[in-house]
Amino acid sequence: MKNKILLLIIAVFFAEIVQGQEKLNISEYLKLKENKIISPSVKQIEMLKKVLPKQAFQPAPKISDRVFWNKIAATKSGKDYWELANSYISTKPEVPISDSIYRLANKEGNRGIYKPRYYRTMEKLEYFILAECLENKGRFLPQIENFSNAILSMKSWLHPNHDDNKNTVLEGKRMHIDLGARKFGSVLALANCLLENKLSSTLKEDINSNLQRRIIDSYLTSTKGLDRSNSWIKSTSNWNSVCTSGVVLTTITNSKNDEERLLTIGAAINSMEYYLSGFGDDGYCSEGLGYWGYGFGHYLYLAQILYDYTDGNINLFEFNYPEKLKNVGNFPENFEIQNLRCAPFADGVSRVSSKGSNFANVLSAKYFGAIKPTEIRMEEAAEQLIAWQHPKMFETNTNNTSSTLPDHTYFNDFGMVISRGKQKIPFSIAVKAGHNAENHNHSDVGTYVLVLGKDVMSGDIGAPSYTAGAFSEKNPARSSWGHPVPMIDHKLQSNGKEYRGIITKTNFSKDEDDIEMDLKPAYEISNLESLIRTVKNNKLDNGVITIKDTFSAKKNIDFGIAMMTLNEYKIVDENTVVLTSENQKIKAEITSNGGVIKISDELVPVKKLREGAPAYRIGVDFVKPIKNGSITVKYTLIK
Repeated sequence: MKNKILLLIIAVFFAEIVQGQEKLNISEYLKLKENKIISPSVKQIEMLKKVLPKQAFQPAPKISDRVFWNKIAATKSGKDYWELANSYISTKPEVPISDSIYRLANKEGNRGIYKPRYYRTMEKLEYFILAECLENKGRFLPQIENFSNAILSMKSWLHPNHDDNKNTVLEGKRMHIDLGARKFGSVLALANCLLENKLSSTLKEDINSNLQRRIIDSYLTSTKGLDRSNSWIKSTSNWNSVCTSGVVLTTITNSKNDEERLLTIGAAINSMEYYLSGFGDDGYCSEGLGYWGYGFGHYLYLAQILYDYTDGNINLFEFNYPEKLKNVGNFPENFEIQNLRCAPFADGVSRVSSKGSNFANVLSAKYFGAIKPTEIRMEEAAEQLIAWQHPKMFETNTNNTSSTLPDHTYFNDFGMVISRGKQKIPFSIAVKAGHNAENHNHSDVGTYVLVLGKDVMSGDIGAPSYTAGAFSEKNPARSSWGHPVPMIDHKLQSNGKEYRGIITKTNFSKDEDDIEMDLKPAYEISNLESLIRTVKNNKLDNGVITIKDTFSAKKNIDFGIAMMTLNEYKIVDENTVVLTSENQKIKAEITSNGGVIKISDELVPVKKLREGAPAYRIGVDFVKPIKNGSITVKYTLIK
């Protein structure tokens, strides 16, 4: 008897060892990557073989599994989904667009003439696919075939403005995957995977060949470094996670080739090391809150399907730095200034959105302890399938749990501070040092935004709308000219990671927060000796926020600063400006040391801004060049 017990203990011990070995050690895996090639190395491949199943991934039970689908069809979510799909059943696909529209959109960057048509077509096809799984009567099949064939007939699945200026993807001279192509591929892969023999053999063959050519082969070729397409595989921006998640879904569901599935997953893990490096260890997302939801949401989607596919043996929820991922998952709450307002730095937004998918928030609550959403919003069928298979994860927060925002938040990796007032009408400021090579970069070292109550009063005006020229360094809303930062000798800040701001001092207390930053490294000006910006938030009474720029130079230089606003304003006199928003009014009192200043205002010459337009630049400049001086702007509430 004792021998049997001993053998059982030994068997359990070794079983635990074997099971432990089956879990992919991502830290060790990444060490085995070869040079800068994204495709997995020979040693990485050996590690992957131990954790990957031999069969393809099934993102949800097939349509023939009536127990599963009838159960979902009986739920409120299933009924709502079917009802919306049914409302689309008489519509027509809106693709392909004509070559002339494609070329025009490529030239002008006009997304409005194609993007809504692309995404409405993809969304309706997704609804038809899942609705047919729910109903199983064949009513949606004609539209599934119709919409699928329309997508397959497109010469290019790219957003036209993501093609090169010679439209070589449209011309069939190369393949490339972008934010649109990955979703066209994902939707077709779901149709092929879920509907089994409900689709005609001809359509299934067309889907297979197109996914192979446009997605799988294109991705694997790029990851091996054999072409220059799909450079996003080494990007730190949302493009990487979004495109990668789509490619992985397409490949592991559609490819019957074990090696292709393994190489795709292996490359994706290597690629995600680049993506995650774009966040600060403190969780800061330089792309802003909107792109956090989009990019990190797709990262979490990728993590979930790989976790499900491998029975937890590949865990991207921890990757090789679980504490950092926890911080990233809690970024939205930490980034909020107050009253659902946040800083529209880079191409971010100034408001916590109540629209669009909050998939990232749901999974962050599950895996990182973030606040659970009070409602569930999804935009893609792939998200919906996860929700139907993990219903507890997608239960809403019925307690309306919220947490009190701290007096300040300091993202020290990127040099961004939020100083929150606690008055009855809170008066707060967010200010950023950062550098000028961030994702969706603006030349904005030293930028800030003031929020009074629910209103953004002054500071960063956000991003230009995405039309031709929106991403140009010369765009007034993207250059430092269109930000509340100094201009020196009529020169703007330079671009590159070396052009940065450095927070040199901080002092946080209940009554006052003080931040000092060195802005000199953001400028290529040989005569400039020093440039210090100090920010003081006095939280007593109604609050006073003061911003002071102090400089010294080797010889006399022209120097000025700017206040930026999207609100109404009035220049009262040579030292006073009044800013009036929908609900609030503040006074900006401007003083100088070292010379006489003048105030001059002008319209920001950008017709469309994501925060709305028009925007105005209120310049404050010394009348004559000087060697040493300072300009101080003191903001106070007007009752």
